[in-house]
Amino acid sequence: MIRILFYLFVVLALGLGFAWLADRPGDMVVTFGGYRYQVSLMVAAVGVVAVVAATMIAWWLVKSIWNSPYAIARHFRVRRRDRGYQALSTGMIAAGAGDAVLARKKGKEAGKLINADQEPLIHLLEAQTALLEGDHDAARRKFEAMLDDPETRLLGLRGLYLEAERLGDRNAARHYAGRAAAAAPQLGWATEATIEELAARGQWDGALELVAAQKSTRRIEPAVANRQRAVLLTAKALELLESDPAAAKAPALEANKLQPEFVPAALAAARVLLRNDDVRKASKILEAAWRAGPQPEVADLYIHARPGDAVLDRLTRARKLQDMKKNNAEASLAVARAAFDAKDYRSARAEAEASIRIDPREGAYLLLADIEEADTGDEGKVRQWLARAVRAPRDPAWVADGVVAEHWAPVSPVTGRLDAFEWRAPVERLGQLIDSGDARESARPTPAIPAPAVEERLVEERPGEVAEAEIIEAKTMPAATTPVSPVPEKPAPEKPSAGKPDPEIPVVVKTPPKPEPTRPEPVKQAAATRVPPPPDVESARRQDFMPRLPDDPGVDPDEEREPETARFKLF
Repeated sequence: MIRILFYLFVVLALGLGFAWLADRPGDMVVTFGGYRYQVSLMVAAVGVVAVVAATMIAWWLVKSIWNSPYAIARHFRVRRRDRGYQALSTGMIAAGAGDAVLARKKGKEAGKLINADQEPLIHLLEAQTALLEGDHDAARRKFEAMLDDPETRLLGLRGLYLEAERLGDRNAARHYAGRAAAAAPQLGWATEATIEELAARGQWDGALELVAAQKSTRRIEPAVANRQRAVLLTAKALELLESDPAAAKAPALEANKLQPEFVPAALAAARVLLRNDDVRKASKILEAAWRAGPQPEVADLYIHARPGDAVLDRLTRARKLQDMKKNNAEASLAVARAAFDAKDYRSARAEAEASIRIDPREGAYLLLADIEEADTGDEGKVRQWLARAVRAPRDPAWVADGVVAEHWAPVSPVTGRLDAFEWRAPVERLGQLIDSGDARESARPTPAIPAPAVEERLVEERPGEVAEAEIIEAKTMPAATTPVSPVPEKPAPEKPSAGKPDPEIPVVVKTPPKPEPTRPEPVKQAAATRVPPPPDVESARRQDFMPRLPDDPGVDPDEEREPETARFKLF
């Protein structure tokens, strides 16, 4: 646009100049070589402009001819480069689509057309093609070659990191991630892996510095950065709690301030404050954590905040927690445990049963077994509660990557992932429950087939034998409610017939007896091979859906079954 305006300005200036000369006529006289030349001023000006233009055109022609070899070579070089970039683009698309053959073909073509030192993407295409072909050694060599070039160093570190992760070499993966994080802290994958490595080594200050650097670059959300910082500060406070409680106070309180609903941070801050005899502030922190999510560790620390309290005072504090969370299974269990410690077995039993009605869990049944043993000493009831505890869902715990831990930890013991532990119920017993349910379905008694249906089937399949003999009775399974006992009578031999009887259907035939007026009517007998009667239906219904353990003494079914009048409850 500027060049167009410049050309327009030049044309306008020439036009104005010629118009100005036309309005002012004059002559120009030139004496050269004994000759005198006289022309008008307008002709002289046009001649000067023509000479300048001709000189410029001649110079352009001479310059073009002089530079023509270089221009031709540059033209072919640009064309070759364009073809190379087109092949590189096609190869990258093929590698992304998983077409290893096309990616390899275009990679070789791009390598011939473009110098690999000038275009680093050729190395990346070759590495990706090697990965598609399964040649991981060649891919690693390509990634290692990228480390020598500053432009591709981060790309090579990323590739080597992924290869180390694929092989399960966590040390090598964290080494490459640490080098990448040192060169570029804004890389999320490198910073996270380095933070996990430092956390696994217990170097909390270095991990906190990386979190702060990542937050300053605004590559992660502030909420995520605050969560990671709270986890690292909590781990640091727990490590310093036993050795240096004064140094653990600052990180614990800061972690609780960043994440008030984070239970491990609240527990760490409360323990530090209780070490300094600040029961009031510790109780407020625990109450806030309890409102966010009731957990037994919070309740236990809150109830035993003052070691010198009596058991009734602890029961009062437990009921205070229950008032904060109405109709909560964890709150009822906390009150039940405090009442059990106070030997108030009636209240403990009521609260434990209320917890079971809200959320039946293993811990509640075990507590009821302890209450029953301490209160009545009834071993049958104790075994009953223990049997139910075995079949009940497990209590929530700290779970990370399938590992159930008694206490919270900052990193996973399996993968080393930061903030991996979650408070939830383990699911290890799910498969056992499903298998037991299938076994219960298969253990249901098969309904008995009525005798008339079998008799009609015999008549339809063997009409010849039925015509010659009398079918006394045929049953595959007797009824569960009215079993028929076989009469000890020797069956009559079968008459030979043309067709062979079906061995799968038991049939007993008997020739018609001779008519005797004084002889009573013979009693019909059942089949010679009779299936034993099924078990009692009521006893089968009383069977548990879980198989009994080998060391379980068992419970009397009549003792385990509750009376019908006491089964209706409002909650």
